[in-house]
Amino acid sequence: MNPILRHEKIMEALLTNKEVTVAELSDILKVTGKTIREDLTRLEEQGLIRRVHGGAVLAQADQFGILPSKEPISKHLDMKKSIAQAALNHVRQGDIIALDGGSTTLEIARLLPNQPYTVITNDVYIISELSRKDHIHLVVPGGYRVRNILTGPEAVAYVKELNIQKAFISATGVHLEHGLSVYTGELIAFKRALVDTARETIAVADHHKFGQTALRTFARLEELHGLITDDGLPEAVLAEYQKAGVPIELAEDR
Repeated sequence: MNPILRHEKIMEALLTNKEVTVAELSDILKVTGKTIREDLTRLEEQGLIRRVHGGAVLAQADQFGILPSKEPISKHLDMKKSIAQAALNHVRQGDIIALDGGSTTLEIARLLPNQPYTVITNDVYIISELSRKDHIHLVVPGGYRVRNILTGPEAVAYVKELNIQKAFISATGVHLEHGLSVYTGELIAFKRALVDTARETIAVADHHKFGQTALRTFARLEELHGLITDDGLPEAVLAEYQKAGVPIELAEDR
């Protein structure tokens, strides 16, 4: 197994279990403890994990908005709600939209009125939320489950055949050089399908994610038609992104 794939598997194990030991990773990946420790050192150098005695934990799980397996998180909920409300200003009745998996896109689903929209999503929490709104045409591409997300080749192929007007995309990190990034490669193909297919791609991310970089980049900032964040983004950071031509919109605090 090549190092990049090992790193993805390590991150996936941490997303699922929050903390893993060298021995557990060695058993999962079928490599020596020495190799695992070298992998953990590289991931720590990238700021993705934090070494603890005998293993590792995620470095910034509280900031990155990672959804657990049992229920959505509520960290920075006010920020996410304000971003979601701003995102809805871009939606018109009858639109065909896509909601990428994530805690902020879940808030968009919660605020979305029960009116004639078509919504494509692969997030099981969003599916549950929208299934109660009978005027919304809910489209679920299917696939296999990775935590709260459905993904896979069939889902990607299906999305590429759709006429999506607006796709609201989530990310683990937002960075001028590294763009939008996530921890695991299993989610990239679906996100790329949304970016490549939608007429407009709008990223939604709270300000804590700015300047952060996860393991895998899936989109460049110049590919975005919009990037909505909360008004907690420092003015200096906002100016830096605006100077680079990133179309940032600040959501007003609700």
